[in-house]
Amino acid sequence: MSTTLNVARYSALLSGVFYGIYHRRSLQKAHDQDKEHHAIHQREQLIAQAKDAWRQKQESARESDGVITNPEDPRFDLEKLVARWEKDL
Repeated sequence: MSTTLNVARYSALLSGVFYGIYHRRSLQKAHDQDKEHHAIHQREQLIAQAKDAWRQKQESARESDGVITNPEDPRFDLEKLVARWEKDL
Protein backbone atom coordinates (compact mmCIF):
# COMPACT_ATOMS: atom_id res chain seq x y z
CA MET A 1 0.00 0.00 0.00
CA SER A 2 1.12 3.50 -0.61
CA THR A 3 2.18 5.86 2.12
CA THR A 4 -0.47 8.36 1.19
CA LEU A 5 -3.21 5.79 1.68
CA ASN A 6 -1.78 4.73 5.06
CA VAL A 7 -1.58 8.35 6.18
CA ALA A 8 -5.20 8.89 5.14
CA ARG A 9 -6.35 5.71 6.91
CA TYR A 10 -4.57 6.51 10.17
CA SER A 11 -5.68 10.14 10.01
CA ALA A 12 -9.28 8.99 9.63
CA LEU A 13 -8.81 6.51 12.49
CA LEU A 14 -7.32 9.12 14.83
CA SER A 15 -9.92 11.73 13.92
CA GLY A 16 -12.64 9.15 14.61
CA VAL A 17 -11.14 8.31 17.99
CA PHE A 18 -10.86 11.98 18.96
CA TYR A 19 -14.39 12.67 17.74
CA GLY A 20 -15.62 9.72 19.82
CA ILE A 21 -13.89 11.10 22.91
CA TYR A 22 -15.36 14.57 22.30
CA HIS A 23 -18.85 13.19 21.66
CA ARG A 24 -18.73 10.98 24.76
CA ARG A 25 -17.75 13.96 26.91
CA SER A 26 -20.59 16.07 25.54
CA LEU A 27 -23.11 13.27 26.14
CA GLN A 28 -21.77 12.69 29.66
CA LYS A 29 -21.98 16.40 30.44
CA ALA A 30 -25.61 16.54 29.28
CA HIS A 31 -26.43 13.43 31.30
CA ASP A 32 -24.78 14.87 34.43
CA GLN A 33 -26.73 18.12 34.06
CA ASP A 34 -29.98 16.20 33.63
CA LYS A 35 -29.20 14.05 36.66
CA GLU A 36 -28.43 17.13 38.77
CA HIS A 37 -31.64 18.83 37.61
CA HIS A 38 -33.62 15.70 38.52
CA ALA A 39 -32.00 15.53 41.97
CA ILE A 40 -32.80 19.20 42.64
CA HIS A 41 -36.39 18.71 41.49
CA GLN A 42 -36.72 15.61 43.69
CA ARG A 43 -35.40 17.52 46.72
CA GLU A 44 -37.86 20.35 46.05
CA GLN A 45 -40.72 17.84 45.92
CA LEU A 46 -39.61 16.22 49.19
CA ILE A 47 -39.37 19.61 50.86
CA ALA A 48 -42.85 20.54 49.64
CA GLN A 49 -44.26 17.23 50.92
CA ALA A 50 -42.57 17.74 54.28
CA LYS A 51 -43.97 21.26 54.53
CA ASP A 52 -47.47 20.00 53.72
CA ALA A 53 -47.18 17.22 56.30
CA TRP A 54 -45.92 19.67 58.90
CA ARG A 55 -48.73 22.10 58.10
CA GLN A 56 -51.33 19.34 58.43
CA LYS A 57 -49.79 18.21 61.70
CA GLN A 58 -49.89 21.75 63.05
CA GLU A 59 -53.51 22.21 61.95
CA SER A 60 -54.55 18.93 63.56
CA ALA A 61 -52.73 19.93 66.76
CA ARG A 62 -54.65 23.23 66.81
CA GLU A 63 -57.94 21.46 66.21
CA SER A 64 -57.41 19.08 69.12
CA ASP A 65 -58.10 20.26 72.64
CA GLY A 66 -54.42 20.61 73.47
CA VAL A 67 -54.08 17.43 75.50
CA ILE A 68 -50.55 16.11 75.63
CA THR A 69 -50.51 12.31 75.57
CA ASN A 70 -46.78 11.82 76.06
CA PRO A 71 -46.16 11.04 79.77
CA GLU A 72 -42.49 12.04 79.40
CA ASP A 73 -43.47 15.60 78.47
CA PRO A 74 -43.22 18.00 81.43
CA ARG A 75 -46.55 19.59 80.39
CA PHE A 76 -48.36 16.22 80.59
CA ASP A 77 -51.58 16.38 82.60
CA LEU A 78 -53.21 13.07 83.50
CA GLU A 79 -56.52 14.65 84.50
CA LYS A 80 -56.93 16.31 81.08
CA LEU A 81 -56.10 13.04 79.35
CA VAL A 82 -58.65 11.09 81.36
CA ALA A 83 -61.27 13.80 80.74
CA ARG A 84 -60.59 13.59 77.02
CA TRP A 85 -60.96 9.80 77.05
CA GLU A 86 -64.25 10.12 78.93
CA LYS A 87 -65.47 12.69 76.40
CA ASP A 88 -64.55 10.40 73.48
CA LEU A 89 -66.52 7.50 74.94
